[in-house]
Amino acid sequence: MDSTLMIIIGAIIGIAAGFGIAKFLEKKNVSTLIRNAKKEAASILKDANTEAESIKKDKLLQAKEKFLELKAEHEQVILGKDKKIAESEKRTRDKESQVSSELARAKKSADEAEAKINDYNTRIEFLDKKQQEIDRLHKSQVDQLEVISGLSAEDAKNQLVESLKAEAKSSAMSHIQDTIEEAKLTAQQEAKKIIINTIQRVGTEEAVENCVSVFNIESDDVKGRIIGREGRNIRALEAATGVEIIVDDTPEAIILSCFDPVRREIARLALHKLVTDGRIHPARIEEVVGKTAKQIEDEIIEVGKRTVIDLGIHGLHPELIKIVGRMKYRSSYGQNLLQHSREVSKLCGIMAAELGLNVKLAKRAGLLHDIGKVPDAESDLPHALLGMQWAEKYGEKEEVCNAIGAHHDEIEMKSMLSPIIQVCDAISGARPGARRQVLDSYIQRLKDLEDIAYGFPGVKSAYAIQAGRELRVIVESEKVSDDMASNLSFEISHKIQTEMTYPGQVKITVIRETRAVNIAK
Repeated sequence: MDSTLMIIIGAIIGIAAGFGIAKFLEKKNVSTLIRNAKKEAASILKDANTEAESIKKDKLLQAKEKFLELKAEHEQVILGKDKKIAESEKRTRDKESQVSSELARAKKSADEAEAKINDYNTRIEFLDKKQQEIDRLHKSQVDQLEVISGLSAEDAKNQLVESLKAEAKSSAMSHIQDTIEEAKLTAQQEAKKIIINTIQRVGTEEAVENCVSVFNIESDDVKGRIIGREGRNIRALEAATGVEIIVDDTPEAIILSCFDPVRREIARLALHKLVTDGRIHPARIEEVVGKTAKQIEDEIIEVGKRTVIDLGIHGLHPELIKIVGRMKYRSSYGQNLLQHSREVSKLCGIMAAELGLNVKLAKRAGLLHDIGKVPDAESDLPHALLGMQWAEKYGEKEEVCNAIGAHHDEIEMKSMLSPIIQVCDAISGARPGARRQVLDSYIQRLKDLEDIAYGFPGVKSAYAIQAGRELRVIVESEKVSDDMASNLSFEISHKIQTEMTYPGQVKITVIRETRAVNIAK
């Protein structure tokens, strides 16, 4: 039992000793950790201070660099402003110097002018005194002459004037009589010579217009495609162009019939494009006809330009050039109007040269003398007066305007150009075969038919076809109903019967069509 107690006591003492040793060791470790921590904290603090000093130095350097940069920029701005101020001051000094010199010159000029004025005033006074002296001496001499001759100055002057007048009148009458006798002997001979020489120097082909064109096709199979199913293609083409298309037994040919050469040419070109393209249907026909009409308009302008260039005419107004181009598709008594005007222009130029007149003005008036025959709309004025109005409107000279208006004696001739234009117009029209009276009256009758239809409201277009035996009238569906279309056909036929003279019968066909068009996008 004692040994057990001793063991227990020893164990307790050992535990206490171990606990004490452990406490000692722990205290020692804690103090070591504290020392190490203090050393590390001091090291960190030292590094922090070092880094802070470095950052501080960098920031100070950056601040100094920025300050120097801003200072340099500020100095540059100040230098620029100083330079501008110096330049402004220099310009101001220069202007002041210039103004001072100008003022000095102005003062010098004013002084010189004042001196000249004073000099002139002195001279005027001197001249006035001289004139008074001369007048006094002249009056004294006149008084002496009146006393010597026994006549007053006025009576002597009247006697002298009457004597000279009678002598001059006698001499003038003698000279005029001699001139008239000489002119009678040579005028007719010279006139014939000039006209014959002029005609001989101009050779122009005779051109007689007709009313049909022949369109050649490669094979008769194309005819069926042109006609279309139940004739719809040919009807669409006739409605779009106003030209009658005759498809008969003539092999490989189609006849286009119309009195208007422009419409006939549009139909021919459009038909050629359709046959070449191969797509022939109503919508395509309308598209091609529209493009062809625009092409013809461009060609008209080009023809006008080539004509004035060929004749050496310059400075013609663009509208007059366009009118000249449209002459290609017009005829006068069967004679092509453009060829006629070109011929008259050349004749006038030659005749003016023979007579010593202005050749360019003569050719200009000759080319423009019949422009009144191609109006955009019907006019009540004769073509000569209408052409004169257009020439005045587009800035032509008075001699040219008078020559145009007077070439059919509608107005008085005021220059030598006017009789030349009249004579040359007659020469050109008098060539054998150059004109055909019947064709012109026929074309005029067809135009009158179309004009009657256009006189009714709602009419969109009208075409005289079948040589004037049929009048096709296309109306606007929004303005003319079906019942009104029937009534319109009757009214047009009645007006034609009462106002026109024509052979046979005229069939009036009124066409009313409604279309609904939308575009898918």
